[in-house]
Amino acid sequence: MPSFARPIHPGEYLREEYLVPLGLSAGSLARRLSLPRTRIERIVKKEVGISSDTALRLGRYFGTRQQFWTNFQHAYELETGARTLAGELEAITPRSEEQGAA
Repeated sequence: MPSFARPIHPGEYLREEYLVPLGLSAGSLARRLSLPRTRIERIVKKEVGISSDTALRLGRYFGTRQQFWTNFQHAYELETGARTLAGELEAITPRSEEQGAA
């Protein structure tokens, strides 16, 4: 998996590539998506991720595939998880190497 200098949270992308250029507030987008304002606010503040429910709504509203949003969230979680667990993951001996030693 490619590694970037800094994993980009999908909420940051939503804010910088959609909300700011379109002049939308989190509250305005939330109303259009029939969601609580706090959900969108927390996503763009990078406090929570994008759920499948939110991805479906974002996809419909912005004309994107919902998988775009879920894939973005999943990639972010894998990248941040890999960084957090780097030492523990490095300590795991791959199965292919175990078989070679047997």
